[in-house]
Amino acid sequence: MHARYTTFCALLIAALLAGCGGAENEDPLAQVPREEGLQERVADAQQVDPADFESADGRTLQEIVDAYQATPDAAALATSVFTVGENRLAFGTIDQQARFVYGDSVVYVAEGFDRPAYGPFVAPADVLVTAPAFRSEQAAAESDPFAAVYGATVKMRKAGPHVVLTVTKTGDGQIVAATRTVEVSTKQGDPIPDVGERAPKVETDTLASAGGVVERIDTRQPPSDMHEDSFDEVVGKKPVALLFATPQLCQSRVCGPVVDVALQLRERYGDQVTFIHQEVYAGNDPAKGLRKPLTEFKLRTEPWLFVVGEDGRISARLEGSFGLRAFEDAVKTAL
Repeated sequence: MHARYTTFCALLIAALLAGCGGAENEDPLAQVPREEGLQERVADAQQVDPADFESADGRTLQEIVDAYQATPDAAALATSVFTVGENRLAFGTIDQQARFVYGDSVVYVAEGFDRPAYGPFVAPADVLVTAPAFRSEQAAAESDPFAAVYGATVKMRKAGPHVVLTVTKTGDGQIVAATRTVEVSTKQGDPIPDVGERAPKVETDTLASAGGVVERIDTRQPPSDMHEDSFDEVVGKKPVALLFATPQLCQSRVCGPVVDVALQLRERYGDQVTFIHQEVYAGNDPAKGLRKPLTEFKLRTEPWLFVVGEDGRISARLEGSFGLRAFEDAVKTAL
């Protein structure tokens, strides 16, 4: 399984050890360390006013690119599947020293550099740091912690290549802007189950099917305990949050944090929603290909989250990097 956001994957080291003691806190921001003003910068990046950015009205994307002196390598996308209509676009902003940048962020999109630009679409920061009790070894970092990911809802008007411009403004006046080209498919051309459709009634791995050896079906360290129920046995009876992720083998390095996020949110919503974690590779070996549940969902990247309502229909789906707010909002769609 090949990620399309290589730079982001190499740098993303998520969740933190330092300065994050204590029990689970209702405010995810409280888990972000205060060192070097990180918590304050992430807090500021959660509130974005589009009026503070260039207007796209009547301008080409190139004109806005020029205004911000955008470069092709100052940001990395953390989502890779886009279809005609509304899409979630996640990204991280990176400075010239390969450090993550936090500040007010927006996104512009166009069908080409010389085509009309749309935006700015606000991209508030979404915290990735869980409370210590839910943090895995894969979520630990020694330095330069990645505390949050930016996420915007953007509208793609037609199929074909699009150019994305991300802009981040820091509190000290620094502006970091970057362009990326993405491919947009039609809804009909995307085989992955979408919101409103019935979820494939797949059998997912369970502790019982693994003969009681959880390491066979979970690369997280320590393993999660979201393997009690098979998806096909609970779907249509109760809302389900089905998470496809491989914390140890994930090429995008975001799977450890998203499983941690799932565990933390289960503490709050576990009585209403069944949380299931499904590993990605057969035998936990990429050379052996994908496990059957992924092929039945037609997945080609990971991680993915599908929230399915009591009626068996998908109420939300998320791909790539997503934090506590995006995950919780997805869960709420099934309640």
